[in-house]
Amino acid sequence: MHKNEIPEAVVRRIRPRWFTSVMGTGIVANAAAGLPGVGSDLRGFALVVWVFAAIWLAALSTAWLIHGLRFRETARGHTDDPGEAPMYGAVPMALLIVGAGALIIGHDLIGMRAALELDWTLWTLGTVGGLLTITAVPYLMFTRYRLRPQDATGAWLVPVVPPMVSAATGALLLPHLPAGQARETLLIAILALLGMAAVATALIVPMIWNRLTHFGLPNSSLQPALWIVIGPFGTSVTAATNLSKVAPGTLNGPDVSAVHAFALLYGAPAWGFALMWLGLVTAITVRALREGLPFNLSWWSFVFPLGTLVTATNGLALRTGSTVLEVVAAILLFALIGAWLAVAAATLGAHGRVIARRQVSWLRRVQPQ
Repeated sequence: MHKNEIPEAVVRRIRPRWFTSVMGTGIVANAAAGLPGVGSDLRGFALVVWVFAAIWLAALSTAWLIHGLRFRETARGHTDDPGEAPMYGAVPMALLIVGAGALIIGHDLIGMRAALELDWTLWTLGTVGGLLTITAVPYLMFTRYRLRPQDATGAWLVPVVPPMVSAATGALLLPHLPAGQARETLLIAILALLGMAAVATALIVPMIWNRLTHFGLPNSSLQPALWIVIGPFGTSVTAATNLSKVAPGTLNGPDVSAVHAFALLYGAPAWGFALMWLGLVTAITVRALREGLPFNLSWWSFVFPLGTLVTATNGLALRTGSTVLEVVAAILLFALIGAWLAVAAATLGAHGRVIARRQVSWLRRVQPQ
């Protein structure tokens, strides 16, 4: 057995869904740094988490590229798999979240200029990737896969949400563009990205509700994906409140008033639905844990959607000045950190054991007899 067989065995296992771990880690950093009061106390923690997310993104992207070159048949199989193909949406979202983190917290370490350059690069790559997933994956669902109503799952949202994440993170870049055509173009792009993802979400969520109503809960291993429904609602509210936050001094007077109104009139109802769904899936998850919920990478569905709810709650708190919302955001943040630590530990435990077993087997084979 060659000395590079251990890394190759790991690379062979890479799948698009692994990028959900980058999303979950990145959103913890962004949410922790952005919370007023609490965020200042957690800024050092947030920076460390962001650095880890950035390193993990670079390592995982490199491994995934090698996987695509060395194991082409396996990589093509991911596209042919209706359970794995939607997870391609995790790749652009990982880029977008880490890029936004550079602007939110990473500049403390690398400086604002480098943070801006990194964010623009990752935002561009993530936005292009998101436009691909929101068109290519539904195309495969319509033409190649044979899906039934009872197959509807929260994972169907993963390929259509990236443009919404582009809208939420792109709003942070608006003030860094010169006034005029450049800024107006980005604003229109943000609204278009938000719209396309919101309409797609509005088409998919009723399918999931219908599936649950008429066919009951899926297998316990698939139930964590129900948390993904929170993601588009939390992300869209975050996009609206981010626009509202940067509007003064960035947009014209009438546009500022319109953005403020949209952030509140859309944001509050959408946040309410996300909070209701959080209660629902929490009850479902507690039930599944009591029955014995097996670990798999879908557990990362607990993390990123909850993170978007934290950023949405924080955005509404800043928009309204509500102390109650600030408290709710802080509670959700600590729940998010707890969920991230638990899922990260479970991931390291499960995959660490696999790598350890392979290493022991390798050592036995190369050890002189």
